[in-house]
Amino acid sequence: MSEPKGTVVLAYSGGLDTSCILVWLKEQGYAVVAFLANIGQKEDFAEARKKALALGAKKVFVEDVRREFVEEFVWAAVQAGALYEERYPLGTALARPCIARRLVGIARRERAAYVAHGATGKGNDQVRFELSCYALCPGIQVIAPWRLPEFYRRFPGRRELMDYAEKHGIPVPVTPQTPWSMDENLMHISYEAGILENPKNPAPPGLYTKTCDPATAPDTPDILEIEFKQGVPVKVTNAGDGAARQEALELFVYLNEIAGKHGVGRIDIVENRFVGMKSRGIYETPAGTILYHAHLDIEAFTMDREVRKIKQGLALKFSELVYNGFWHSPECEFVRHCIGRSQEAVQGTVRLAVLKGHVYVLGRASPRSLYNEELVSMNVQGDYEPADATGFININSLRLKEYHRLQSKVTVKQDE
Repeated sequence: MSEPKGTVVLAYSGGLDTSCILVWLKEQGYAVVAFLANIGQKEDFAEARKKALALGAKKVFVEDVRREFVEEFVWAAVQAGALYEERYPLGTALARPCIARRLVGIARRERAAYVAHGATGKGNDQVRFELSCYALCPGIQVIAPWRLPEFYRRFPGRRELMDYAEKHGIPVPVTPQTPWSMDENLMHISYEAGILENPKNPAPPGLYTKTCDPATAPDTPDILEIEFKQGVPVKVTNAGDGAARQEALELFVYLNEIAGKHGVGRIDIVENRFVGMKSRGIYETPAGTILYHAHLDIEAFTMDREVRKIKQGLALKFSELVYNGFWHSPECEFVRHCIGRSQEAVQGTVRLAVLKGHVYVLGRASPRSLYNEELVSMNVQGDYEPADATGFININSLRLKEYHRLQSKVTVKQDE
């Protein structure tokens, strides 16, 4: 055992990496306080607390952050219509600044000079955790074992970690037969590493845990009505059995259940990590997928066309900032404020069907709708003069005529 080095608050999950890191930090001479965030993962938190204490943690904090995760982070992503690289709904990326905020709070309470995490030195989470910690507590020192040569040379792979766990009597849920890494929260679950590192390999049987196989999902859809105010879902009603949810956390949990039952929210992608490499990830985002489609529809129904073009650009920037770990940056705060302002008129109800892995929008209604049925009708002229379109078309054709006139001259000259 090394000389005492002070107290470190470890972002602890109870899995292979952080369990071994807890013991390793004690070997280095740190007094370890373990922090386990209940952010919606399937976990026996009482057992996890007991395990951390058995491994030598001097204190264990298990704190429920589900409600703040939904209300302060997930809802912001729903308002944005956030997708990183047009596919990834940012489940892990949204959770990290939420966890880091509570991690830093505990470090302050415990007068700890250090925080630690088990994020790999090749991934995004190390950036997300540490940028959040430094933003919220500039004087904190971060211990990242997977970036320390004395750690990663001792543990070059998961096999060595499992050997270390066996030697120290550390129970872990990972076995050599299922060596992929999983990260779960209320919004999603991710799978990577192991056989998934070969992008040709399909998801092995039994991998998915939040959603059923769409092929074996029910043949009858669930019909849902989702009400939005200021771009945020405030009520969901099941047209079949009348079940309704209004409180944010309950609403989100319910949508996870419905989407999971119908196999909604699976994606298998290769994405660009912030650190510069491509990675393959498989994700399940059940409720988030339903809400993405519902919000997209009500937003298009209620938002001015030109405002929406600007907001779409903000959504791309928001997604990039969140993915790269800049939630607590001034630019991300600014973008969130602008997106929030754009959502003031995004109000109404979307009716949709959930069936066999898909979400089908059936209709929508809103007191803030910009849709004018009489104006757009093929059967009623309304407040529109068709003859005006002639001038509109002529004006818009001017640049096209000039462009192709020039192209014709260039072609003729090349043929001479």
